[in-house]
Amino acid sequence: MKKTLCILFLFIFNQATAIEFNGKFIQGHFIIGKTNPNTKILIDKKKVKVTQDGYFVFGIEKDRKLDIVIIEGDEKIVKKIQKRKYDIQRIDNLPKKKVTPPEEFYVRIKKENKLIADAREIESDLQFFKEKFIIPVDEAIVTGVYGSQRILNGIPKWPHYGLDFAQKKGTPIKAMNNGIVTLAEKDLFYTGATLIFDHGHGISTLYMHMDKIFVNVGDHVKKGDIIATVGSSGRSTGPHLDVRLNWFGTRLDPATILDIK
Repeated sequence: MKKTLCILFLFIFNQATAIEFNGKFIQGHFIIGKTNPNTKILIDKKKVKVTQDGYFVFGIEKDRKLDIVIIEGDEKIVKKIQKRKYDIQRIDNLPKKKVTPPEEFYVRIKKENKLIADAREIESDLQFFKEKFIIPVDEAIVTGVYGSQRILNGIPKWPHYGLDFAQKKGTPIKAMNNGIVTLAEKDLFYTGATLIFDHGHGISTLYMHMDKIFVNVGDHVKKGDIIATVGSSGRSTGPHLDVRLNWFGTRLDPATILDIK
């Protein structure tokens, strides 16, 4: 009887402590969780997919202040979120239409924003999010970081939700991870030549302001494949690549998946 109780206690203890997290509970961060396979996981009441080997993924909003609540089976886990301080970035001498677009572009912009939003909402069973991501441009200089508040021609705008890599026009761009192309547009108003890749479970990456694109929607791309070249299309002040990371509609810091020094 004692042996049976001991085994039961160990089983319950292991169940309660099975969940693991790879990532920091900081604003804008990407986190991979590991639990027992077939366990139901809720993130703030949202059910998330769990792979057959127990992995799941989620992210934390840029300005989140409230604790995040994770439900693992019947267990409730509450994690406090650490705040970040973001930079202020001023860019002057931009063409007026790039700061405040003319009304005739509003319909176009709304349509393009929906294309991007729809691609970010894809929830596939792909598991590439578990693999290590790589820096997409060799020998590039990071010139823009996540969360920086951009003031364009003196007018405060949306925070920057990406990571900018400055390099000369025509420099090859590599896929940061395996994925499937869900959007490939050559000329969007704000982001110019734009690509979106699905990595599974709501995780997507975006590539913006490019010159040439070498892949099409539906293509299966391997990590390290050359997918495009650096450009300055859309609203851009010079040749660079702007990459983004999303968990569905939540914009995350790409630096949390890359080895940025």
